[in-house]
Amino acid sequence: MTPKIDPSWLEVLQPQFDAPYFQQLKDFLVAERQQYRCYPKGGDIFAAFDHTPFDKVKVVILGQDPYHEPGQAHGLCFSVPAGIAVPPSLVNIIKEINSDLGCNIPLSCGDLSGWADQGVLLLNATLTVRAHQAGSHQRHGWEEFTDAAIRELSQRRTGIVFLLWGSYAINKQQFVDKGKHYVLTAPHPSPLSAYRGFFGCKHFSRTNELLAKQGKTPIDWTAIR
Repeated sequence: MTPKIDPSWLEVLQPQFDAPYFQQLKDFLVAERQQYRCYPKGGDIFAAFDHTPFDKVKVVILGQDPYHEPGQAHGLCFSVPAGIAVPPSLVNIIKEINSDLGCNIPLSCGDLSGWADQGVLLLNATLTVRAHQAGSHQRHGWEEFTDAAIRELSQRRTGIVFLLWGSYAINKQQFVDKGKHYVLTAPHPSPLSAYRGFFGCKHFSRTNELLAKQGKTPIDWTAIR
């Protein structure tokens, strides 16, 4: 079965889909779904790649794994579907946007699809999770797949802004050619660490400055539903 993914990404990532580790990952997911509820639903697993074609990526935001409570995960890191209570880390992201850009985005809005459609790849390192168990699908192959996606962007594209928040995401900068791309790092936006430097990082205005410098259209960060 062909995954629901933009053809531009399917072409780039086909070697990963064909690799032995990915078959093992699929077998693991089949077994997991037979025993447990898992998120997101199958059609949303590759939503980040489907919303944001390979050649349209302007910004990458990297999360760790999907939300693990009912109704939250829909395949875009940090994002929740419209109408779902906004998780604390996303509340802090919106607070920083409001402070950085002088906006007034309601803290009740959490669907970031509008970012993805503008070229912001909202990529979790692990694309599935068992209900109520954070990190439960780590180290089963997803990281190899998403690391490959980052490497392909680094090698084939130029001028992408990578926003890496927290030590887990910051570690992924090893896959990014900093001679061709921009890497902005900050503490994670979770309530445990946001006050250590995520608040005040101004990554949203800085990203738009870097895009404008290249003649690219800035991101409308207020496009949250």
